[in-house]
Amino acid sequence: MKVSLLTNNLQKKLSFLNHAVSAKSQLPILLNLLLETDNGRLKVSTTDLEIGIETYIPCTIEEEGATTLPAKTFTELINSLPDDMITLQSTDATLEVSSKRTKSTFQTTNKEEFPALYEEKGEKIATLPESELHKDFSSVVFSSSVDTTRPALSGVLVRKEAEGFLLVATDGYRLSLKHYKVANNTASDEQSFIVPARVFKELLAISEEESGIEMFVSQGSNQILFSKGQTLLVGRLIEAEFPNFEKIIPSDFSVSVQFDSEEMQQAVKICSIFARDAANIIKFSFHKDHITVSSQSSSVGENTVDVDAKLSGEENEIAFNARYLLDLFANVQTKDMVFEMTGPLNPGVFKIKDDTSFLHLIMPIRVQG
Repeated sequence: MKVSLLTNNLQKKLSFLNHAVSAKSQLPILLNLLLETDNGRLKVSTTDLEIGIETYIPCTIEEEGATTLPAKTFTELINSLPDDMITLQSTDATLEVSSKRTKSTFQTTNKEEFPALYEEKGEKIATLPESELHKDFSSVVFSSSVDTTRPALSGVLVRKEAEGFLLVATDGYRLSLKHYKVANNTASDEQSFIVPARVFKELLAISEEESGIEMFVSQGSNQILFSKGQTLLVGRLIEAEFPNFEKIIPSDFSVSVQFDSEEMQQAVKICSIFARDAANIIKFSFHKDHITVSSQSSSVGENTVDVDAKLSGEENEIAFNARYLLDLFANVQTKDMVFEMTGPLNPGVFKIKDDTSFLHLIMPIRVQG
């Protein structure tokens, strides 16, 4: 293989490609990236067997071929080079990277040892518009669990609906639900699957100028693929049963209160300072025209912040883990929110005012007095 390309074009891709490079070394080949010529372009691929990334980079090909080499070291070298034309030339066991003033040689491994990212793309089930993608997906993905001992909770349920997809994520203590509209949804009527939350997080990190993202599902290999511009992201679907989340979502409420999410976020931040020494507990006390946000610690003291609000229903109170509240306000981009509850021991539900497509549920904490 012998190709010439601009350093900058390679630099822009390598950072994201390294997201799929294995951090473990049981299989040394997973520490490598695959370089191969393909239809007049250089294709670069990485995988840790959970996710895979492949992307195309414009280049001039003098000799076709393919090879693999250590991803981290190669990335570090390329990022150190000035913006200029470089040449990548491989032999049986090495790859030479040369520019006008530099020359570096890497030991390589045969491409046959590198695992295939996918066998087929599968069925195209939707083209996702990027205009609302970040906002809508971010408002759900953060609620998934980082603990993989319960696989279903580490993923996002994607279920076909008449106007798009239902997205649900939960870690057992909180839950985010979003009805995501897609005009050209071609998924079958009963289709649903669980996508690792990590795949969605990587999807949001793809930096391509194209505005649409094509979504494919391969039932045969149990994979989901997202294609955007010159980049393809591959993930393995989670084979598990998602919890029956509908039964924990309250159907009616005795308290409904409207508030400004930015003011509430600031209040929770202030109270979280004292909450650190008290199991991270923050209390909401609801009054006719305001919410009192408070925390107290026997070893530090206590603090309260009043947030303007409009209450419908009875005055009441409820307590939550401060981290869950801060996560919510950091990931849901809206100004006006509504909080609903039936009692201090029942789940509290946060919604976006005048938007029925989203809700976020948090389990309360029982407090004394």
